[in-house]
Amino acid sequence: MAWNDPGRNDDPWSRGGGQAPPDLDEAFRKLQARLSRLFGGGGGSSGGKMGLNWRSVLIGLAVLLAAYGIWGVYQLDEQERGVIFRFGKVQPEPKLPGINWRPPLIDQLERVNITVVDSHNHNALMLTEDENIVDVSLTVQFRRTDPIDYVVMVRDPRQALEDATESALRHVVGGSKMDLVLTEGRLAMGQEVEERIQRYLDVYGTGIEVVTVNIDESAPPAQVQEAFDDVQKAKEDKVREENLADAYWESEIPKARGEASKAVQEAEAYRDQVVAEATGEAERFLKLLAEYKLAPEVTRDRLYIDAWKSVLEQSSKVIVDVGDDNIMILPLDRQGTSVSDDDEMRNAVSAASQGR
Repeated sequence: MAWNDPGRNDDPWSRGGGQAPPDLDEAFRKLQARLSRLFGGGGGSSGGKMGLNWRSVLIGLAVLLAAYGIWGVYQLDEQERGVIFRFGKVQPEPKLPGINWRPPLIDQLERVNITVVDSHNHNALMLTEDENIVDVSLTVQFRRTDPIDYVVMVRDPRQALEDATESALRHVVGGSKMDLVLTEGRLAMGQEVEERIQRYLDVYGTGIEVVTVNIDESAPPAQVQEAFDDVQKAKEDKVREENLADAYWESEIPKARGEASKAVQEAEAYRDQVVAEATGEAERFLKLLAEYKLAPEVTRDRLYIDAWKSVLEQSSKVIVDVGDDNIMILPLDRQGTSVSDDDEMRNAVSAASQGR
């Protein structure tokens, strides 16, 4: 049996009793009539067409214009600047904070925050000047100072910042030795990297200002950490031995200098003594010469006696050969106690001289 057979009651357009489907044309005419009454128009014309109502058109245009004007109003915060593109061409002056207006669909707005300080973290393995590998991590803090350059001049300012950081860091680390990179040279290295990054960004025209660069960590790679620790220990041992040698040097050098000074002073004292003695002997000789010229015999006998006295004072006994197998022993052991017996000694010496 067909679906539209008179005996069937399952017509999809029927409502229980096989009624005819609604008339779409009639429904459309009713909708037009309602819209016409809504906008103040009269009924349809004889041809079934709705007449043009200029008042309604003007009202609609006014509503559209108001919506368009409201759509173009925008506000910029104090820390923001606006970059306007008019038909794709950037305008020379950025928009200042406050309430502004732009023609929608004609101007496009790009908001740029010029006060917030952003950070960029960078990590890389670097080769130092002495051909060692170090792992350097740093943080670059920056802000946007020129909104137009930031938006227009570079396609991706963050990527430009990353490339500039990589280039500057490799240049600085490649010109430094490993000890400086890992120890006391980190501060100076951070300052030099900051200057180079800013120079590169200015050349690119990114409109970015680098606030500071912090070297967070610089260490050898994990694969060679044990070998690096051994090298550091050897360096510490070297420094310790050098310190011990310096301490020994500082303790021995003053001693040597003291001994040298003492020897010099003793030599100078000996020199002064010898000079004084020689001067005294010379003066004594001159005085004796003067006396000898006055009384040669007496002076000669006195010198002879003094010579013997100086010799005999050094011995306890003196044996004198006076001839005829006679030996005279002088009791010189008493000369040390009674030096005043010059007459006795003089007589003994005189007798010995006469016997000779």
